[in-house]
Amino acid sequence: MSTATVNRLETESVGRLLVNLALPAIAAQFVNMLYSVVDRIYIGHIPDIGSAALTGVGIAFPIIMMIAAFSSLIGLGGAPLAAIKMGKGRFDEAEQILGNCFVALLGISIVLTAFFLTFGEELLLLFGAGPETLPYAKTFLNTYVCGTIFVQIVLGLTPFISTQGFAKTSMAAVMIGAIISTILAPIFIFIFGMGVQGAALANIIAQAISAAWVLRFLFAGGTKLRIQKKYMRIQKAVIVPVLLLGVSPFIMQSTESLLNIAFNSSLKNYGGDLGVGAMTILASIMQVLIMPILGLTQGAQPIISYNYGAKNNERVKKAFNFLFVISMGYSVVFWLLLMIFPSLFVSIFSSDPELVETTVWATRIYMGLVFVMGAQLACQQTFIALGQAKTSLFLALLRKIILLIPLIYILPQFFSDKTFAVFLAEPVSDLLAVVVTVTLFFTQFRKILARNTRVSVENVG
Repeated sequence: MSTATVNRLETESVGRLLVNLALPAIAAQFVNMLYSVVDRIYIGHIPDIGSAALTGVGIAFPIIMMIAAFSSLIGLGGAPLAAIKMGKGRFDEAEQILGNCFVALLGISIVLTAFFLTFGEELLLLFGAGPETLPYAKTFLNTYVCGTIFVQIVLGLTPFISTQGFAKTSMAAVMIGAIISTILAPIFIFIFGMGVQGAALANIIAQAISAAWVLRFLFAGGTKLRIQKKYMRIQKAVIVPVLLLGVSPFIMQSTESLLNIAFNSSLKNYGGDLGVGAMTILASIMQVLIMPILGLTQGAQPIISYNYGAKNNERVKKAFNFLFVISMGYSVVFWLLLMIFPSLFVSIFSSDPELVETTVWATRIYMGLVFVMGAQLACQQTFIALGQAKTSLFLALLRKIILLIPLIYILPQFFSDKTFAVFLAEPVSDLLAVVVTVTLFFTQFRKILARNTRVSVENVG
C-alpha cells in the first residue's frame, strides 16, 4: 500500500493527484482552525463577560501562534526534505530526518511549557492586557500551554504523513481532535461553568487524542517512513538543514504573534478594547481565508518535492500551475463575499452591536486587498517545497517584518484617524509583498529547474 501511494506522486495525473491530496489537507486546515475559531465563537457569547473574555483570549493568541510556529520549524522544515530524499530513492535518509524531528519536537515542548508557565503573565501585560482582560487571558494561556507537547506532536508530525501521500490519514488525525474539541468546549464553558478555562481544557484533551493517533500511525509501520529508535538521536548533519528550511514557515507563523502584538498595542492606544476586539475577529476571518490555501500548498508539496528530487521538472511545473490558479480563484471569491457581506462574517463571532459595527468598518479597510494572498502563498510555499531555504526566509520576513509591522507604527503619523491608519497597514503591505514575491518567483523558478536538469544530466554522464 505504501509503495503504491508513493508511486502515485510520480505517475498519477497531476491535477487529479493534487485534488486528492489537497482536499483532505484543506479539510484538515479548516478543522484545525476550529480549535481557535470555535473557541472564540463560544467565548464571545458567554453572558455578561463575552466581549472582555474574547478580547483576553485574543491577547493570548500571539503566544498560541508562537507555540504552533515551533512545530512548523521542525515539521515543515523536515517533511519537504524527506520527500526530496524519497524522490531520490534514499528512504533511510528520509526516515532519519523523521526520527530526528520527533526528538526535536519533544525537546521543544518541554522548553516552551516551562517558559510560558513562568513568564506568561508578563508577556500578556506586554501584549496589551488590562485589568479587565488579564484574568481571562492568563487563565486561558496557563491551561492551554500544559498541552504544548500534544500540539507539537500533531502539528509537527502530520506533515510527514501528508508528504508520503497519506493526506486522508493526516486529515483524520486533525479531524478527530477538532470534533472532540467542538463537542467538549460548550459543555465545559456553559454547562460546567468553566468559562475560558473550559475552552482551553477542551483543546488540550482534543490535541492529546490527535497526538495518540499520529504516533500510532508513525510507529506502527505500514508506511514508507516510520519513527525508529535507531534514528531517535539528534545529529547535526540531519537537523541543521531541517532548521534552515523550517525557519521560513517558523517566521511566517511566529511573526504572526509579533504582528498581533503590534496590532493589539497600537489599537489599544488608538481604539481601546473595542479596537483590540475587532482585530481579534479580523484575525479569525483571515484564518478562514489562509487555511484552505495552506491546505492546497500542503497537497502540492509532496508532488513538487518528490518530483523535484526525481528530476521530473514537468510535473513540478504542472503542480505549481494548478496550485497558483486554484489559490488565486479561492482568494478572489472569498474577498468578494467578504466585501459584500462583511456583517455576516463578523456576527458569527460577536453579538455586541458596538463591536460588530466597529469590526464591519475595519473589515473593508484591513481586508481591502486580501485577494492577492493566493499568489503570495502559492509562490512562497513552492519555494519551501523546492528546498530553497534562503529565498523562503527572505519572503517570510518581507511581508510582516520588513513591511507590515513598521507600517503599523508609521502610517498613523500621516493620518488624523489613527485607528484607520493601523488597519490600512495590512492592504499596503499585501500589495507591496505580492509584487516582490511573484516577480522573484517567476525569475527564479526557471533557474531552479534548469539547475535541477543540469544536475540530472551530469549524474547520467
